[in-house]
Amino acid sequence: MSKKAEKRSAVFFDRDGTLIADAGYLNHPSQIKLFSQTAEALKSLRKAGFYLFVVTNQSGVARGYFSEAQVKNVHQNLRRMLKVKGAKIDAFFYCPHHPQGKVKSFSKKCDCRKPSPGMVKQALKRYSIDLKKSYVVGDKLDDILLAKNAKVAAGLLVRTGNGRKSELEFRKLKLKNSAVVSNLAQAAQWILSRKDKL
Repeated sequence: MSKKAEKRSAVFFDRDGTLIADAGYLNHPSQIKLFSQTAEALKSLRKAGFYLFVVTNQSGVARGYFSEAQVKNVHQNLRRMLKVKGAKIDAFFYCPHHPQGKVKSFSKKCDCRKPSPGMVKQALKRYSIDLKKSYVVGDKLDDILLAKNAKVAAGLLVRTGNGRKSELEFRKLKLKNSAVVSNLAQAAQWILSRKDKL
């Protein structure tokens, strides 16, 4: 995509526990369970002009639990499930690495594993994004720290997935430009309510 294109705001979503139920090391499309508010939340944000991206740590690849092909297959099926409901993700970004992985080629410290901002940087190479008007939404502290490290407008912790456990740590950190919401629907409402204030 041309860098001359007008910059647009984006929302970077964690996958497991945020858009879909956390099935542990999800490796098959049959394990995908969309949260009831996912499609509508995505549609409302797209209607408002946001790019929608998934940024997900998939250390199961490095651990030898599943292959990159299986990750991509899951994402293709998630795309299809969302399309049926009239929703769409612009691009999926995933980190297959882990420092203590068993698969040598993926066993390393990288700059794409959240909370490092590598996946956001990958998106920036392909899309014209205004980070100052963009957001990260996820159910773990690493998602909120990604928002801080990527220098986006705010990070939102959803209470779905691991969110309730993460909330205790989140409160201790007293991070600025972040908030806790119950689910994806509330996250979308929070973002839309601030769209014209940035």
